[in-house]
Amino acid sequence: MGIMMEVHVLASGSDGNCTVVVFEDHAVMIDAGLSGKRITELMNINGLDASLIKTLLITHEHSDHISGAGIMARKLNVPICCNENTFMSFNPGNVTYSKITTMETFNSGPMTITPLPTSHNASEPNAFAISVEGKKVLIATDTGVMTKEVENVLSDADVAIVESNYDKHMLAVGPYPPMLKRLIGSELGHLSNIACAESLRRTMNEKRKIFLAHISRNNNTPDTARETVSEITGIKRSKIDCLEFSGDTRIIRV
Repeated sequence: MGIMMEVHVLASGSDGNCTVVVFEDHAVMIDAGLSGKRITELMNINGLDASLIKTLLITHEHSDHISGAGIMARKLNVPICCNENTFMSFNPGNVTYSKITTMETFNSGPMTITPLPTSHNASEPNAFAISVEGKKVLIATDTGVMTKEVENVLSDADVAIVESNYDKHMLAVGPYPPMLKRLIGSELGHLSNIACAESLRRTMNEKRKIFLAHISRNNNTPDTARETVSEITGIKRSKIDCLEFSGDTRIIRV
């Protein structure tokens, strides 16, 4: 069977995002949108060895993705990797910066990483495709539409961590002001349950493990997201995972 690749979802949502992908003695962290103390606590709960983390990838500069980036980069003694427009849009303090370019593949140890374009109200947001020894993980959140570059990877991903941010009805009748509702529902906002499901249906893959990410606390529920995706794709609810509550974490093995 070989050595497994592990994906640790430590946090996902507007309160903070952080994921760690591990293969053998090498790991990368994707986003650090919580305090350094909280990320460290969640790593310890999940049995993650901090010394394995060699790179901190940043998808975009919004606070729920970068609030702990500077402290974690210094604490782990690793470079922050993101495109130049993203790096220029936030201030992580005194860190090592490793410039990457959207759609240009690079390596971190045994991992091959490709930053993919997403569609969000940020300077130059990315999703990340991470592959090693034939196994591929896609982490794609904070996008108003599923870009063709992301969807191409989605079709053959072994693990797909994809945004299912809001239920259209809950957003429409919810408490947000009209301007924010329009932004969330726009091509520069977030992906709805329906749009997520339609993309998964277009790229059906029997072996793929699906994790619904960045579920809105105000405009969605884990149950609603799973039910909608299941209905549209025909995938059993039991095969669709997500975080259930604040502080919940998940380990996905492939």
